[in-house]
Amino acid sequence: MNRTKPKRKRPTVSAWACCVLAACCVGILDAGGADNAGTSREAEAPNAAAPHNPLLPQACETDLALSAAPAHLRDDATIYLLRDAGYERTRSGTNGFTCIVNRDDPRVLKPTCFDEEGAETIVPKILFFGRRMMAGESTASIRDEVARGFEEGTFVRARRPGVAYMLSRYNRPVNPQTGKRGWFPPHVMFYAPDLTNEDIGHDMSTDNPEQPLPMIGYQGPHGYMIMISDDGTPRSRDDLRGCPDWVHAD
Repeated sequence: MNRTKPKRKRPTVSAWACCVLAACCVGILDAGGADNAGTSREAEAPNAAAPHNPLLPQACETDLALSAAPAHLRDDATIYLLRDAGYERTRSGTNGFTCIVNRDDPRVLKPTCFDEEGAETIVPKILFFGRRMMAGESTASIRDEVARGFEEGTFVRARRPGVAYMLSRYNRPVNPQTGKRGWFPPHVMFYAPDLTNEDIGHDMSTDNPEQPLPMIGYQGPHGYMIMISDDGTPRSRDDLRGCPDWVHAD
């Protein structure tokens, strides 16, 4: 007897748009260090000076960071983990890719694996953010420092086309309306400094989850063109057995 695999229920268009905005706009830096897409500093958590969740066990964070990359890149990638004083490199890779759980907001988890260009131009900003965040600085203050860093040349934009993989099923952005951690589907990001959705003809208000189109996230010098790459595989606690419950919780 033929059995068809049931389709996973996809979010509504409005839920999808909210998810996109949460993943691409909230707690993320644009060219001037301000929030994107009209979100305001008031949307920031009132106690954003320190992580809202404990540091992840090393094995858990390692698996989470590597889950961002295609399987064939994982064994030889460099790994950074967030520890008490900031990010620490726990493995030096050989293939040019760097995997890290980006915490550019203390409430989020964003496993990302950058190619060599991203490792040289974007990862330094993430390491800076983590160091300052773990020292107790507020998110707003760190954003201002990053903005000055771009003005002064401390941070630079991607110099050539390249890719950052976010293929994990455990991308956890924060919903700007509720302040709660949500989910964002696996995707691939291509470096697109200063490109806008208007430039590529994308209207977020009409985004259709059944036919995802490229969209711009992190608009500014470290902007990306994002393509959803979700095969519908459901999440399972077996994916990250060493992780605490809050990583899996809705």
